[in-house]
Amino acid sequence: MLLQTQNDKTGSPDIAATGTAASAPLLSPLIIDFFHDAVCGWCYVMSPRLRQVAAELGIPVRHHTFVLQDSREQMVQAFGSMERAKHEILGHWAACAQQDDSQSINIDGMRAQSFEYPNGMLSALACQAAHLLAGDKGHWDYFDAVQGAHLKDSRNIGDLDTLLALAVAQGFDGAAFLSAMDSELAHQRVQADRSEAARLGIRSIPTLLVSSPKTGQVLARLQTQSADLLKSRLQALL
Repeated sequence: MLLQTQNDKTGSPDIAATGTAASAPLLSPLIIDFFHDAVCGWCYVMSPRLRQVAAELGIPVRHHTFVLQDSREQMVQAFGSMERAKHEILGHWAACAQQDDSQSINIDGMRAQSFEYPNGMLSALACQAAHLLAGDKGHWDYFDAVQGAHLKDSRNIGDLDTLLALAVAQGFDGAAFLSAMDSELAHQRVQADRSEAARLGIRSIPTLLVSSPKTGQVLARLQTQSADLLKSRLQALL
């Protein structure tokens, strides 16, 4: 595992909730499965819109990590080099910044950093740790905090100390968070989300699967759009 030395010191995680389908709320006629990656600028644009609309309509949201590249080697394979990866990805950030409601994406700040652009695996494990300790709500709050650190504050979310500091700032116990992050269950959840995305034919993020919690039938597959359009599309399904 990635963090074995920390796990040896802290023991097994204190798991409060898993946020699995079996435990999902059934009061709403709809449920949304949100597939995302903390390094994705479009997810940064879409997450607050989904928060707003889901709260207004009372629709529960389940969270799934979708890792675009899971290692430095995959980054190099996809882009040719780490320097080219950063250059191309920051080009995508420019498009995201035009659609960002908060106008907080800091392209120049990230361009000035000396660290390599991170892959999404370590932050995915951290998000799964938050999920194990605090369910879907904890996952979402932590995911948004990691995205803010990455796209707004130009911090290195491929660094364990950064991810741990963000967790502590969110109210998690540091030792419990490290233990959960290095647990076999966190690794299994990352791989299960990737396998589920592959089974469903999900190839890009953010992807929102809107389904019936009673039947499991997928009613709509949505991607980045305005809050008003998202609300109207969900209202039509209610």
